[in-house]
Amino acid sequence: MAVVDDSKKVLVTGASRGIGKGIALKMASQGYDVAITYRSEKGEAEAVAHSIEQDYGRKCIIFHADLSNEHTAEDLVGKTIKEFGHLNILVNNAGLTITSPIAEMEIEKINYLLNLNLKAPLLLMRAAIRHMKEEKIRGNIINIASTRGKRAYPVDAVYGGTKAALIRATESVALECAPYGIRVNCIAPGATRVRDGNDQFYEKLGNKIPLKRMGTPEDIGQAAVWLVSDQASYITGETIKIDGGLILPGMPEDVSPEAGYGWGKI
Repeated sequence: MAVVDDSKKVLVTGASRGIGKGIALKMASQGYDVAITYRSEKGEAEAVAHSIEQDYGRKCIIFHADLSNEHTAEDLVGKTIKEFGHLNILVNNAGLTITSPIAEMEIEKINYLLNLNLKAPLLLMRAAIRHMKEEKIRGNIINIASTRGKRAYPVDAVYGGTKAALIRATESVALECAPYGIRVNCIAPGATRVRDGNDQFYEKLGNKIPLKRMGTPEDIGQAAVWLVSDQASYITGETIKIDGGLILPGMPEDVSPEAGYGWGKI
């Protein structure tokens, strides 16, 4: 089990469901106080907060945040610091997947993905790092990217492009922050089951993966907890794939239109 500092406070964006929820719950289970954001599902965010407080005895605060708005990031970090007193860990998880041939994609969707998936993490990192440097906090930042930022797929230029850019930005920011003891890393999930139901679809998709199952939010949460622990204290600027071997070199894949362009659209 990773050893963590009980005084650490973490902000996880987009944590009312899915991977963000998995990370928030795993952090709380290891003794972290957690701030989470949601965009539209307040009830789901409240349920996550209830679990954190009742099951793990940790404090949880909820913020409504539209992170596609460039003015949200600095305000969100400021509110978190005001509630907690300081911020040690930022997890940039909020994001959206939209796939389309680039020639057919509306400019509004392109801008939305760029703002939410790339610009928001950059602005949140900027605000959090300013705080950490000023308070001399040897903090951690985790950016949640995707294996689709590591491997090209058709109809994925914008979403996959934002995730590739986030991976590259993680490396640059890690270099900038290393002298201050601030570590910056990336997790790239593969095919991760974030919804109940549709068992046949998920079974078929899982069977395409070398480890023969879908990933879970808990898998991602466990990796995040380890990355911010002292056990990973010599790791920065890295992208850890949590994908069951999905994009290993040599992994066979049909990317024809008839196959739905691979694993993402069975």
